[in-house]
Amino acid sequence: MRSRLAKIKRETAETHVEAEVNLDGSGRYSIETRYKFMNHMIETLSKHSLIDIYLKAEGDLRHHIIEDCGITLGKALNEALGDRRGIRRFGYALIPMDESLALAAVDLVKRPKVIVSLNTKLQTIEDIPVSEIIHFIESLGTAMEACIHVKTLDGFDEHHKVEACFKALAIALRNAVERDERRLDIASTKGVL
Repeated sequence: MRSRLAKIKRETAETHVEAEVNLDGSGRYSIETRYKFMNHMIETLSKHSLIDIYLKAEGDLRHHIIEDCGITLGKALNEALGDRRGIRRFGYALIPMDESLALAAVDLVKRPKVIVSLNTKLQTIEDIPVSEIIHFIESLGTAMEACIHVKTLDGFDEHHKVEACFKALAIALRNAVERDERRLDIASTKGVL
Protein backbone atom coordinates (compact mmCIF):
# COMPACT_ATOMS: atom_id res chain seq x y z
CA MET A 1 0.00 0.00 0.00
CA ARG A 2 1.44 3.37 -1.08
CA SER A 3 2.36 5.78 1.69
CA ARG A 4 0.45 9.01 1.43
CA LEU A 5 3.08 11.49 2.54
CA ALA A 6 4.35 14.65 0.87
CA LYS A 7 6.79 17.45 1.55
CA ILE A 8 6.67 20.69 -0.46
CA LYS A 9 8.77 23.86 -0.28
CA ARG A 10 7.71 27.11 -1.89
CA GLU A 11 10.30 29.86 -2.14
CA THR A 12 9.55 33.19 -3.77
CA ALA A 13 10.99 36.69 -3.47
CA GLU A 14 8.23 37.29 -0.89
CA THR A 15 7.93 34.07 1.13
CA HIS A 16 9.52 30.82 2.19
CA VAL A 17 6.97 28.13 3.10
CA GLU A 18 7.51 24.46 3.97
CA ALA A 19 4.68 21.95 4.32
CA GLU A 20 4.62 18.25 5.16
CA VAL A 21 1.49 16.11 5.32
CA ASN A 22 0.56 12.55 6.17
CA LEU A 23 -2.95 11.68 5.00
CA ASP A 24 -2.94 8.58 7.23
CA GLY A 25 -1.86 10.40 10.37
CA SER A 26 -3.57 11.05 13.67
CA GLY A 27 -4.05 14.82 13.52
CA ARG A 28 -0.62 15.84 14.83
CA TYR A 29 0.50 19.32 13.83
CA SER A 30 3.19 21.96 14.07
CA ILE A 31 2.01 25.22 12.54
CA GLU A 32 3.82 28.56 12.37
CA THR A 33 2.39 31.20 10.04
CA ARG A 34 3.19 34.25 12.27
CA TYR A 35 -0.58 34.81 12.73
CA LYS A 36 -2.27 33.28 15.77
CA PHE A 37 -5.76 32.85 14.34
CA MET A 38 -4.43 31.31 11.11
CA ASN A 39 -2.29 28.92 13.17
CA HIS A 40 -5.39 28.00 15.17
CA MET A 41 -7.48 27.34 12.04
CA ILE A 42 -4.83 25.14 10.38
CA GLU A 43 -4.32 23.27 13.67
CA THR A 44 -8.09 22.73 13.75
CA LEU A 45 -7.97 21.46 10.15
CA SER A 46 -5.24 18.97 11.08
CA LYS A 47 -6.78 17.82 14.35
CA HIS A 48 -10.22 17.04 12.94
CA SER A 49 -9.14 15.71 9.53
CA LEU A 50 -6.61 13.37 11.20
CA ILE A 51 -4.08 14.60 8.62
CA ASP A 52 -0.70 15.29 10.18
CA ILE A 53 0.39 18.77 9.09
CA TYR A 54 3.72 20.52 9.50
CA LEU A 55 3.69 24.07 8.14
CA LYS A 56 6.27 26.79 8.62
CA ALA A 57 6.10 30.15 6.85
CA GLU A 58 8.23 33.26 6.72
CA GLY A 59 7.73 36.26 4.52
CA ASP A 60 7.15 39.94 4.03
CA LEU A 61 3.43 40.73 4.01
CA ARG A 62 0.51 38.96 5.67
CA HIS A 63 -1.34 38.50 2.36
CA HIS A 64 1.68 36.83 0.74
CA ILE A 65 2.23 34.53 3.72
CA ILE A 66 -1.41 33.45 4.05
CA GLU A 67 -1.78 32.89 0.29
CA ASP A 68 1.45 30.91 0.02
CA CYS A 69 0.53 28.80 3.06
CA GLY A 70 -2.68 27.83 1.25
CA ILE A 71 -0.85 27.10 -1.99
CA THR A 72 1.94 25.08 -0.36
CA LEU A 73 -0.35 23.06 1.91
CA GLY A 74 -2.71 22.41 -1.02
CA LYS A 75 0.16 21.21 -3.22
CA ALA A 76 1.37 18.89 -0.45
CA LEU A 77 -2.11 17.40 -0.08
CA ASN A 78 -2.38 17.05 -3.86
CA GLU A 79 0.95 15.22 -4.08
CA ALA A 80 0.08 12.94 -1.13
CA LEU A 81 -3.17 11.94 -2.90
CA GLY A 82 -1.27 10.69 -5.96
CA ASP A 83 -3.63 9.49 -8.71
CA ARG A 84 -6.44 9.32 -6.10
CA ARG A 85 -7.08 5.66 -6.82
CA GLY A 86 -9.08 3.85 -4.11
CA ILE A 87 -10.25 6.94 -2.19
CA ARG A 88 -13.80 7.91 -1.35
CA ARG A 89 -13.36 11.17 -3.33
CA PHE A 90 -16.38 12.91 -1.78
CA GLY A 91 -16.78 14.19 1.74
CA TYR A 92 -19.21 16.48 3.49
CA ALA A 93 -20.00 17.65 7.00
CA LEU A 94 -22.54 19.70 8.89
CA ILE A 95 -20.81 20.90 12.06
CA PRO A 96 -22.16 22.89 15.02
CA MET A 97 -19.95 25.01 17.25
CA ASP A 98 -21.99 26.47 20.06
CA GLU A 99 -24.51 28.79 18.32
CA SER A 100 -22.85 28.48 14.91
CA LEU A 101 -23.52 25.92 12.21
CA ALA A 102 -21.32 25.29 9.16
CA LEU A 103 -21.47 23.14 6.06
CA ALA A 104 -18.55 21.91 3.97
CA ALA A 105 -18.45 19.63 0.95
CA VAL A 106 -15.35 18.36 -0.85
CA ASP A 107 -14.91 16.59 -4.20
CA LEU A 108 -11.32 15.58 -4.99
CA VAL A 109 -12.13 15.67 -8.69
CA LYS A 110 -9.01 17.54 -9.97
CA ARG A 111 -11.22 20.34 -11.31
CA PRO A 112 -10.58 23.19 -8.87
CA LYS A 113 -13.55 25.29 -7.84
CA VAL A 114 -13.80 26.87 -4.41
CA ILE A 115 -16.87 28.65 -3.05
CA VAL A 116 -16.59 30.18 0.43
CA SER A 117 -19.35 32.04 2.26
CA LEU A 118 -18.37 32.69 5.88
CA ASN A 119 -21.28 35.14 6.37
CA THR A 120 -19.33 37.26 8.84
CA LYS A 121 -20.28 40.80 9.78
CA LEU A 122 -16.82 41.86 10.93
CA GLN A 123 -13.96 42.60 8.54
CA THR A 124 -11.36 41.01 10.85
CA ILE A 125 -11.43 37.94 13.10
CA GLU A 126 -8.78 38.09 15.82
CA ASP A 127 -5.58 39.03 13.90
CA ILE A 128 -6.65 38.08 10.34
CA PRO A 129 -8.93 39.90 7.86
CA VAL A 130 -11.86 37.75 6.74
CA SER A 131 -10.76 38.27 3.12
CA GLU A 132 -7.44 36.56 3.94
CA ILE A 133 -9.21 33.59 5.55
CA ILE A 134 -11.33 33.18 2.43
CA HIS A 135 -8.25 33.54 0.23
CA PHE A 136 -6.44 30.84 2.24
CA ILE A 137 -9.28 28.35 1.63
CA GLU A 138 -9.43 29.32 -2.06
CA SER A 139 -5.66 28.89 -2.46
CA LEU A 140 -5.73 25.57 -0.59
CA GLY A 141 -8.53 24.14 -2.72
CA THR A 142 -7.12 25.36 -6.02
CA ALA A 143 -3.62 23.97 -5.31
CA MET A 144 -5.18 20.70 -4.09
CA GLU A 145 -7.22 20.53 -7.31
CA ALA A 146 -10.44 20.09 -5.39
CA CYS A 147 -13.99 21.33 -5.60
CA ILE A 148 -14.77 22.81 -2.17
CA HIS A 149 -17.87 24.51 -0.82
CA VAL A 150 -17.77 26.02 2.68
CA LYS A 151 -20.63 27.99 4.19
CA THR A 152 -21.74 29.33 7.55
CA LEU A 153 -25.43 28.51 7.92
CA ASP A 154 -26.09 30.13 11.28
CA GLY A 155 -24.43 31.89 14.19
CA PHE A 156 -23.55 35.29 15.62
CA ASP A 157 -20.09 34.88 17.16
CA GLU A 158 -17.65 35.59 14.31
CA HIS A 159 -14.85 33.42 15.72
CA HIS A 160 -17.26 30.50 16.09
CA LYS A 161 -18.58 30.89 12.54
CA VAL A 162 -15.10 30.64 11.02
CA GLU A 163 -13.94 27.87 13.32
CA ALA A 164 -17.08 25.83 12.60
CA CYS A 165 -16.29 26.21 8.88
CA PHE A 166 -12.74 24.90 9.38
CA LYS A 167 -14.03 21.98 11.45
CA ALA A 168 -16.58 21.16 8.75
CA LEU A 169 -13.88 21.40 6.08
CA ALA A 170 -11.65 19.10 8.14
CA ILE A 171 -14.31 16.40 8.49
CA ALA A 172 -15.29 16.68 4.80
CA LEU A 173 -11.63 16.38 3.81
CA ARG A 174 -11.11 13.43 6.17
CA ASN A 175 -13.99 11.58 4.52
CA ALA A 176 -12.88 12.42 0.97
CA VAL A 177 -9.23 11.30 1.37
CA GLU A 178 -10.15 8.10 3.21
CA ARG A 179 -9.28 4.86 1.50
CA ASP A 180 -12.32 2.87 0.42
CA GLU A 181 -11.57 -0.85 0.77
CA ARG A 182 -14.29 -1.66 -1.77
CA ARG A 183 -12.87 0.67 -4.42
CA LEU A 184 -9.75 -0.44 -6.28
CA ASP A 185 -10.06 2.04 -9.12
CA ILE A 186 -10.65 5.74 -9.67
CA ALA A 187 -14.03 6.96 -8.40
CA SER A 188 -15.18 8.25 -11.78
CA THR A 189 -17.02 6.87 -14.79
CA LYS A 190 -14.29 8.57 -16.89
CA GLY A 191 -11.62 6.33 -15.37
CA VAL A 192 -9.52 9.38 -14.41
CA LEU A 193 -9.98 12.43 -12.25
